[in-house]
Amino acid sequence: MSHSRSSAAAPARPVPRTPTLTGELLAEFAGTAILILFGVGVVAQVVAGQNGDNDSIHWAWGLGVTFGIYVAGRTTGAHLNPAVTIALAVFQGFSWKKVLPYSVAQFLGAFVAALIVRWVYAGPIDGVDPGHTYDTQGIFSTLPGTNVTIGGAFLDQVVGTAILVFLIFAVSQAKAMPPAANLAPLIVGLIVVAIGFAWGSNAGYAINPARDFGPRLASFLTGYDTAMREPGGSFYFWVPIVAPVIGGLIGGALYKVLVERHLPDQDAAEPEGRVHTDD
Repeated sequence: MSHSRSSAAAPARPVPRTPTLTGELLAEFAGTAILILFGVGVVAQVVAGQNGDNDSIHWAWGLGVTFGIYVAGRTTGAHLNPAVTIALAVFQGFSWKKVLPYSVAQFLGAFVAALIVRWVYAGPIDGVDPGHTYDTQGIFSTLPGTNVTIGGAFLDQVVGTAILVFLIFAVSQAKAMPPAANLAPLIVGLIVVAIGFAWGSNAGYAINPARDFGPRLASFLTGYDTAMREPGGSFYFWVPIVAPVIGGLIGGALYKVLVERHLPDQDAAEPEGRVHTDD
């Protein structure tokens, strides 16, 4: 009698799934949208709803970054910021072919999210600023602070984004001293909170071209005729686009020169006298 194969076949092994470019772009879109829903939303609540203060703004922006990273992090690493994407391409080997698509997805996520905030908060905005002036323009995009020139705002954005990218590199490199993967989004969110507290008054700490230009365009298309200018009348929209890119490159370069090139290999023995940091 011949032997027959068992009718209970071994379960098929799942095929490993890798994200497609479309999936990556959707993740960047969604993560950036979450960031803006919390960030622009809290400014609308404070300015138009007259509920909250600067501390509310700083914490909600940081939490928005945290939640956006949790949304997109597994798929793309959660750039959520063209300045970060460009810095990663220059210094960390990210594909240049993806830089423009990622940046567009980030901008569109910010744009759509800002339109949602504009729609939801339309009543309160019209109540406090029916003419849609600079009094509420800051809900959507950044402006230079009191006694701050355009040049001063540009410098502020360079410095703020350099700090952001420097610290993102520091907490994300495996051979440095990164936090556990599930804590990294919270740490990056706290970096943004700290930048807001320390560098928020001169130019609103955009530190992200998509975060600023997406909502700026959304406000321009929904009644803010002066959205591309600062109160003195000069075009300002380019400052939170160009300066963060420059700042991100400076921050990445400084991390490369000051820290990364001197890091020990992951399997290197721990130097004597060093404070133990491993769990």
